[in-house]
Amino acid sequence: MPRLKVLPQAALCPQGAEIEAASGATLCDTLLANGIEIEHACEKSCACTTCHVILREGYDSLDAPEEKEEDLLDKAWGLEATSRLSCQARVRDADLVIEIPKYTINYEREGGGKK
Repeated sequence: MPRLKVLPQAALCPQGAEIEAASGATLCDTLLANGIEIEHACEKSCACTTCHVILREGYDSLDAPEEKEEDLLDKAWGLEATSRLSCQARVRDADLVIEIPKYTINYEREGGGKK
């Protein structure tokens, strides 16, 4: 079974985590099933960017993103070349290292970034 290493993220996973991931499951479902409450405002329907993650290792082992996901990713906060929507990215056979960004587009819109 592939392993999913989640890098520390202050709000959702302060200590980081290493979890087993079922091949074929989405990253979002895997995180949620393991108590990591990643935001998913559109209920995992590929209609927002709140479940955005950055793959630090294993990006090439995932199926390529579909056009709809790529279009949405253009709106994601902190977009990088290895960014994916966790509701669309499915685990395959390789281990993955993911980073959950500190902010989502919802956080910024709601004024969470202002002190």
